[in-house]
Amino acid sequence: MNEKTRLLNALRGDAADRPPFICPGGMMNMAVTELMDAAESWWPEAHSDPEKMARLTLAANRVGGIENTGVPFCMTVEAEAMGAQVDLGALGNEPRVTEYAIERLDQIERLQNIDPGKGRARVCIDAIRILKKEAPQTPVIANLTGPVSLASSLIEPMVYYKGLITDRENSHKLMEFVNENLIRFGDALVEAGADVICIADPSASGEILGKKSFAEFAIPYINRLVTHFREKHGIPSIVHICGDVRCLGNLLSEIAAESISVDAMVSIKTLKELAPAKVSMGNVSTYLLEKGEPDDITKHGERCLRGGVGILSPACGISPRTPLVNIRGLARAILEGGSTVNTRQDTKAG
Repeated sequence: MNEKTRLLNALRGDAADRPPFICPGGMMNMAVTELMDAAESWWPEAHSDPEKMARLTLAANRVGGIENTGVPFCMTVEAEAMGAQVDLGALGNEPRVTEYAIERLDQIERLQNIDPGKGRARVCIDAIRILKKEAPQTPVIANLTGPVSLASSLIEPMVYYKGLITDRENSHKLMEFVNENLIRFGDALVEAGADVICIADPSASGEILGKKSFAEFAIPYINRLVTHFREKHGIPSIVHICGDVRCLGNLLSEIAAESISVDAMVSIKTLKELAPAKVSMGNVSTYLLEKGEPDDITKHGERCLRGGVGILSPACGISPRTPLVNIRGLARAILEGGSTVNTRQDTKAG
């Protein structure tokens, strides 16, 4: 079974020979400096050159053993395209927003619409086209910044979070505008050849929003994205939520994505209890990946597999300083123990 079929089967709850091992990209990017050296494609140049972007994520697959490719390597493409100022970082640092696009929630008219044909949005699209030619049997994951995280990258986060309580009308208007642009960008990524959408929304942590705001401002907008890509393109989605999702209770099961990815503090057992109809994804500590020994990482991955994880992956974004041998150690867990795991899901996401 090839890598693309394995991941798509896992996401759809169909039988696979073993669970896949992925690192989607975006917030959960896989670009470590040793892979940059292997690919001869380094940050920050790889953020704005489609050939270098494609070459780097291909190295994660071919050299690192990660069973997907994915673009971009950050969460700033959309915010930059909508008017925020972005510093592309350096070899060991991801891009970051340096100046917000608006100061108040009632300034939505100042925001720009994402043009998929320009800037780094176009770079991602062109990189996907390259990946489809270079590795047609490897799944390409298109990464979108989650609605709450994108909104709070366009305006100072504390202004945004306060507005969820004091100015709900304009908060919803901002979220609607954000979603329209995420759909526009996501459609272009899928039409270029992406096989899976991954939506990472770390700013939508239940510990930050609380259950009430999560139910009002995170779930509806995430679900509109997921439903759109499923109904228009037949594309499955992964949603990653940071923090301790136990505080969200059964709200987690209301996310419409096929798969839910969580932080290392939440066990796979707990994730499966909170969202039993979803394909569980995770959740190897990125601290362990950076600081641990390869054999310990392999054993941790094997424990995740025995615990019934549907898709093995890091729990968050990998530090660029993570040793390549440790990534390979996690890949070894799949190769040595993955085939003994029952990968057929009893229920499917809806």
